Amino acid sequence: MRILKLAGLSTASAFFTTVANNAPKKVAVFGGTGYVGSAVCERLVQKGHDVTAISRRGANPRPGDSNLDQVKWVKGDATDPSTVKGIVKDADAVVHAIGLLFDVDSGLEKFNTIVSGSKSLPGENSTYDNITRKTMFNICDAIEEKYAFPKIGGQEKFPLCFVSAAEAGWPEVSGGSFVEEKLAPEWLKRYLGAKRVVEDRLRKSDKIRGVIYRPSLIWDWTKYDVLPAIPIFNLASAVGVPFVDKTIRVETLAAAIVAGIEDDSVQGVQRYMQMETLARN
Repeated sequence: MRILKLAGLSTASAFFTTVANNAPKKVAVFGGTGYVGSAVCERLVQKGHDVTAISRRGANPRPGDSNLDQVKWVKGDATDPSTVKGIVKDADAVVHAIGLLFDVDSGLEKFNTIVSGSKSLPGENSTYDNITRKTMFNICDAIEEKYAFPKIGGQEKFPLCFVSAAEAGWPEVSGGSFVEEKLAPEWLKRYLGAKRVVEDRLRKSDKIRGVIYRPSLIWDWTKYDVLPAIPIFNLASAVGVPFVDKTIRVETLAAAIVAGIEDDSVQGVQRYMQMETLARN
């Protein structure tokens, strides 16, 4: 009889945990007008969440879209700590999808209109340090300040999803360090350095459930600039080249990010294998 009671309690606990995880959340998406960010917003709305998107433009990138029309679009600067605090205080989860491939110090910033899904040009202060590290550190600081005083009975860690890059994991795989040190251009080294600093910040926080997504090339059929490279990356990954990861569709990445918000067991680095699994859930 006692065993049956314990089993019943365990089943009930699992049920309520599942209900809690699937309950609609207030999610803030920084970089919500971008290529990845808008896909995340769309997926969040489809799953029934209340979405606020923050970006420099603060406008729906696809007016008339039935999902994106349900998003609250906010114009704001994520490098400003007070702006970030104002958004985070009302959120149950946060996604950082502020992307910048070529910063203003790279000398290649004009090419962002080609490689960026949102076709946006970086501002004059758009360095990797500002756009990646500073914005994410502001978010982390705001979350930790929000959780400064523990609740009675404890509280779950705050879910924060960060879009990093597959190449940020090069030091962890065979040949990766050689490629970065000997072959990578300086702008790419700085780009990856900013990603790694953020990853390290997330790992050290005891109040944040950091989920780090490391996609390789992100694509859909409208991304003509990367389509020719997709089979090359996928073939290299398939034959076992350790420092090249399989590409990932933007819809898959977005679905994996939303799954990471909803599932409290998801934490740490997610490579393409984990992302594909999460996206199927």
